[in-house]
Amino acid sequence: MTRPTSEPRRRFVHRLPTRLRQHWKLPALLMVATVALTAAFGQTRIRPYVTGEVTVLAAPITENIAGTVDLFDPGVPHSLIVELTDAEYREMLSAYVRDGAKKWVSADITLDGTVIRDVAVRLKGNSTLMGLRGDGPPGPPGPGGPGKPPMPDEFFKTMMSMAASAEDPTSLPLLISFDENAAGRAYQGLTELSVRPGAPVLNEALALSLTADSGQPTQRYTYATYTLNGQRTTRLLLEHPDDGYANALFDSPGYLYKADAESRLEFAGPDQSAYAHQFTQINAVGSGNLQPIVDFAAWLQHADQDEFDAHLTDWVDVDSLARYLATQNLLVNGDDMGGPGQNYYLWYDLTAKRFSVISWDLNLAMVGDPETAPQDKVELKIPEGAEPPPGADGKRPPLGGNLLKDKFLASTAWAPTYDEKYAQLYRQLFADGHAHARLDGIAARVPLSEGLDEPKLHEAVASMHRWLDARVAALEPAAQR
Repeated sequence: MTRPTSEPRRRFVHRLPTRLRQHWKLPALLMVATVALTAAFGQTRIRPYVTGEVTVLAAPITENIAGTVDLFDPGVPHSLIVELTDAEYREMLSAYVRDGAKKWVSADITLDGTVIRDVAVRLKGNSTLMGLRGDGPPGPPGPGGPGKPPMPDEFFKTMMSMAASAEDPTSLPLLISFDENAAGRAYQGLTELSVRPGAPVLNEALALSLTADSGQPTQRYTYATYTLNGQRTTRLLLEHPDDGYANALFDSPGYLYKADAESRLEFAGPDQSAYAHQFTQINAVGSGNLQPIVDFAAWLQHADQDEFDAHLTDWVDVDSLARYLATQNLLVNGDDMGGPGQNYYLWYDLTAKRFSVISWDLNLAMVGDPETAPQDKVELKIPEGAEPPPGADGKRPPLGGNLLKDKFLASTAWAPTYDEKYAQLYRQLFADGHAHARLDGIAARVPLSEGLDEPKLHEAVASMHRWLDARVAALEPAAQR
């Protein structure tokens, strides 16, 4: 979209963070104070500690855009149009290619007919973006490069279908922020919205639906026709957890933490700042309260199996953990809290003083081996002889692992709890054709577009039904015993 000649000046101003533009006096005062402290204390190390409970507050929403229809109403069609200038598009891509930075740029969008100007947009994801930097999952000629081992399973095929390409703007996974450029602005209570890669990604929509059917916290989603700079396709739009999401999860107050890809839930010492690149606090931002994470990681790291078995309930809602892990196995999701992306959130209940695990990023669920047994370790595997592609920092990431998950599944004391939850969830989600019926309901509301025609959708639905048949065939004999 070509903008009027008066636009560039406004765009230049928006290269400064909005909150800095609106509240420049406070940062200036803090800068002066920082210089004074540096002069006074020199090289003295200051450690951030929280000495008391911090009130959990959501950032105020001062402009809540109502829209025309409920974004997550499955009974009506939805559409999203994103308009980026060529300069903003190139800047977003070049920043990531240059150093892995996911830079916010400005765009105008039209969501279900409602025009919203000057929203912030950036790239989102890790593995799906590798193709932009010349990295890709090992495979045949293409994004993976010639001469690499062929892809051995459905995981790598799925990865290839979601691979981002600079030549196809609609292939880019995006995060849309309504409040980055306008503090206090939201759309139907949402401050952020995720545009997922690939079409029709029935596996992710079905995994989200089944998780919700089980009564576990998850995220809302909707399908929409999606247009970016004139190219049109079908995309899954996903609620992105913000402080409003966090504060509505449970009746009691708590903190929500997102695990970053580098996190392994390992103890890194008593200094909270050492965990800044492992976990991001979603609500009560600015409180500096990572102390629950620090304390839990310290106990988890030093507890032997006997200590773990005896005192896990002091730290974790064990029923919730067992349900989460059983669900991830049922869905054959190798990219969960123990996967390379560390895709999960931790909820710390301030009343119970215990953690729960919240599922996140289920785009690789229900594409693995359907014959995976309840006790099998579900993991993403790299083909023999191939190395994992480097991450955004150029380093080879570990292939996963999570101390909490590993210790729990290795525990004989907690095995009955896991087995009980597994059997309950199987009966609830897979028995009597529940998953098949849920899939058909989802497929019926996927819109067709230039990027998703009816034959492609039909084959995706049939493939998903075949996977479900194989999954039930593998698990039903054990369920009958």
